[in-house]
Amino acid sequence: MLKPVLIILGTLSLILGIIGIVVPGLPTTPFLLLTAGLYARSSEKLYNTLISNKVLGSYIIKYRANKGITIKTKIYSISIMWIMISISAFAFIDNIYVRITLFIIGGIGTIVMSGIPTIKK
Repeated sequence: MLKPVLIILGTLSLILGIIGIVVPGLPTTPFLLLTAGLYARSSEKLYNTLISNKVLGSYIIKYRANKGITIKTKIYSISIMWIMISISAFAFIDNIYVRITLFIIGGIGTIVMSGIPTIKK
């Protein structure tokens, strides 16, 4: 009974991780790591499919191999996130409450990214 629940939660986490690739403020790596953990406990086939995926698997493999990300990757990710948030907020959104919400989500994303362990290359 637990395996289907873990698979469903892993799939929801995977969807959020994929959305996080293109949506500023939504982190990708933490959701993909959660997905890998849930799939590892529920379905070896889904876990292996995730890890062997050319795009998504690299996030997990790099993180697991190095136990974190480089400072360069953090700075790049946070910078791109804030550039996209700013473009979205000022070019496409007129509602001040939506802008504020977007900036709050960006702040949360920055905190999450800052919390990922930093490795030295």
